[in-house]
Amino acid sequence: MSGNPLRHIAIIMDGNNRWAKQRGKPGHQGHKAGVEKIRDVMQSCRRHNVEVLTLFAFSSENWQRPPREVEALMSLFLNYLKREAKKLNKEGVRLRLVGRRDRFSSKIQKAITEAEAIASEGDTTLVIAADYGGQWDMANAAKAVASKVLAGDMTVADIDEAAIAAEVSLSDLPPPDLLIRTGGEHRISNFILWQAAYSELYFTDLYWPDFGEEALDQAVEDFHQRQRRFGKTSEQVEQES
Repeated sequence: MSGNPLRHIAIIMDGNNRWAKQRGKPGHQGHKAGVEKIRDVMQSCRRHNVEVLTLFAFSSENWQRPPREVEALMSLFLNYLKREAKKLNKEGVRLRLVGRRDRFSSKIQKAITEAEAIASEGDTTLVIAADYGGQWDMANAAKAVASKVLAGDMTVADIDEAAIAAEVSLSDLPPPDLLIRTGGEHRISNFILWQAAYSELYFTDLYWPDFGEEALDQAVEDFHQRQRRFGKTSEQVEQES
């Protein structure tokens, strides 16, 4: 097993609808089962001393889904925030929400604010990406940098990778080491495009409600078998280790 540090895992939780359909259940039952699976995965992350777990819960494009499904997702999201915030705080987990908030109902916006306030401190962090898109994130970062240039706080010549990185979501957290996608699809679907530039990608055919502690253990084991080179040669990496 390699010495790869594993501080941050990000997961695209895909396959809830197909899991439900496979069992002859309505789609919202799949999403409900998916929410319950979060606790199992968090438990496994604790065992592996993972500092940050980021979950892609609802993308910017998910608003295009059937209205009844969106409504069910919003209801589950609201209930999760209300139910889990105190538990997370008790377990020493800080809760962060990233993404747009203005398109959520006022009730959900209030619940997000309250949940983040309740679970505001901890040794580990749970990030929920909701109404989030990687392109939206990078566009926001570009706007923030442009505003600094207009204000005279920096020049165009000052704009580099570090300047953009400081403005994207999760800039204060370590970049994701491992990006997992469940459900059998092999794409990252506009998720943390900037932050995942050097993430190790892991795809599994398991639907999210079937992805438990054992499945995460397998993903972590696979991660530790890889050689992370970051542009260097294998020989350079081996000499440094």
